[in-house]
Amino acid sequence: MKRRRSWRIRRKQASKKKGLPPGKLVYIGDDKESSVNITVIDYNADHYDQKVFSNPEECFKYKNTLTNSWINIDGIHRTDVIEKIGTYYGINPLALEDIVNTNSRPKIDDYKDYVFIILKMLTYDREKRILGIEQVSLILAKNYVISFQQDATDLFDGIRARLKDPESRTRSFGTDYLTYCLMDRVVDEYFQIIEAMGDELEEMEDEVATNPSRELLSRLNELKSASIFLRKSVWPLREVISYQLRNEVNLITQEVLPYFRDLYDHTIQVIDTTETYRDLFSDIMDVYLSTLSLKMNEVMKVLTVISTIFIPLTFIVGVYGMNFHYMPELDWHYGYFVVWGIMVMAAAGMILYFRSRKWF
Repeated sequence: MKRRRSWRIRRKQASKKKGLPPGKLVYIGDDKESSVNITVIDYNADHYDQKVFSNPEECFKYKNTLTNSWINIDGIHRTDVIEKIGTYYGINPLALEDIVNTNSRPKIDDYKDYVFIILKMLTYDREKRILGIEQVSLILAKNYVISFQQDATDLFDGIRARLKDPESRTRSFGTDYLTYCLMDRVVDEYFQIIEAMGDELEEMEDEVATNPSRELLSRLNELKSASIFLRKSVWPLREVISYQLRNEVNLITQEVLPYFRDLYDHTIQVIDTTETYRDLFSDIMDVYLSTLSLKMNEVMKVLTVISTIFIPLTFIVGVYGMNFHYMPELDWHYGYFVVWGIMVMAAAGMILYFRSRKWF
């Protein structure tokens, strides 16, 4: 999974697709040289078997089995492998094109025999303050689920552990429930991210009133950008789940529909939280600007007070700096000290007056 510093998001370039016909497989994403790993978990209530393949042809036998199969493919940069699997399983070329394009928008397409789903998997490392982005594509069929990931990740390890447990609900249900579990795991990670965002926003709220630095402004802008990206990932996901509930996809049983309704509620909760954060970003920015303005006013007030104090002193010094010969005070023995006394008394008197008016 590609990691980015802080909350920054880098957009993938799609210029490689320019001028190519629809359905032409061109990988758009981070450059990779790793091999493609294929993990197959074949299961039902009484059976469990897990195998790892490097040759795509080895997973073809799971297309028409009586058991359920989860075929997970780590690495979509090998378009030849993706094309072989897509051709054998009858996946539409346009869907394959979206699978290898990591800029694809989260969506759902119902092809009757199978359902094609695209998700954005986001992760956040609290210690390193690094946001990770990965595209996950799912093919839901009657007796198998094919998942396509950019890299091997441990986010789905909990689901694999549940499949090993013969008492697990995942084992007794079909591929529609497995699809729900995969989507639910992605949404759970969204909650981890918005929690991290909330913690950082609280820190910024405390810091902005005392130290409105440029570094704080940079962090705020990066966090705002990540929040917008999260919102863009969740909004289409809400549409995906809503389509599954509203149109009654024939591959999703009535028994599993309540779980998707619950998942829909979770996406709404994430969306509501991101909307709240958007207001917080504006509030913190307003406080940032107000604090800077207040500090500027404080500086200007101090400078104004100093200038005001020195105005009469400058006048006195200017008068006695004219060097006229007939100035009575020039012949006074204590004239110099008297002038100093007048200036000190004038300055002290103005300072006391300003303090009495609470001007500083």
